[in-house]
Amino acid sequence: MSGPGRPFAEGERVMIVDRKKRHYLVTLAPGNQFHTHKGVVRHDDLIGLPEGSWVTSTRAERYVTLRPTLEDTILLMPRGAQVIYPKDLGAIVLLADIGPGVRVLESGVGSGALSIALLRAGADVTGYEIREDFANRARHNVEEFLGPAALDRYHVELRDCYEGIDGTVERVILDLPEPWQVVPHAERAMVTGGTLLAYTPSIVQAARTRERLAVGPWAECKTIEILHRSWHVEGDAVRPDHRMVAHTGFLTYARLIAGESVAGDAVAGDVSDGSAQPGSSPSAR
Repeated sequence: MSGPGRPFAEGERVMIVDRKKRHYLVTLAPGNQFHTHKGVVRHDDLIGLPEGSWVTSTRAERYVTLRPTLEDTILLMPRGAQVIYPKDLGAIVLLADIGPGVRVLESGVGSGALSIALLRAGADVTGYEIREDFANRARHNVEEFLGPAALDRYHVELRDCYEGIDGTVERVILDLPEPWQVVPHAERAMVTGGTLLAYTPSIVQAARTRERLAVGPWAECKTIEILHRSWHVEGDAVRPDHRMVAHTGFLTYARLIAGESVAGDAVAGDVSDGSAQPGSSPSAR
């Protein structure tokens, strides 16, 4: 029979959930209090409490207490820039093939949501960010969720990625208005076989990026978007929810190859999307 999880500790982030499924993120500190219109919960009552326990406020409102997941943290954490939504973060980590020790160049870092996902997957991340307040916020959020040790694999530089990339990297992940400007720099900085991935809110941005990729040494060029639809499941009432997280951004990605290719070449453009070309066969796609 399973029971509540390990106890909460001082300085730890805890997610408090009310009966209407509203979520609150607090960092436990002795003497502090969590306030809502439904009463007060003392942090001292949470410190040492096993995860998954219930607490009651001074106005008899009950809350369940949990450690926040990465998704919870990203949606609730302090931020200045708009974060990349969790549904896209999971796809980015998978499509860019992020794993332990992979050297990643990320630009710009925003509030650090993508940085956290990359670091948690084990990557070594160098971030380029032109705003110092965003860089500081990202470092803070990384340390808060992953701990100080994660900062050994996380280096944020105040610089403009449009002006170039220093060193050698295996992945380039971009959250910038004009990612196509970075493609030439990525061609010089990335190892062959590495992946470039650009997150863009507009399909026009994605198209401009694809145009530039088509005239460089790139293969497996693709653009996708992720749609997230939840379902209402209550007894016999089973249906899609009326609201869904639909468009947030487009993910455009490609693999760097040796040599040169041009638009229409077999290693770039539509053939890599699986579309048929004259004389092609299914086994050659």
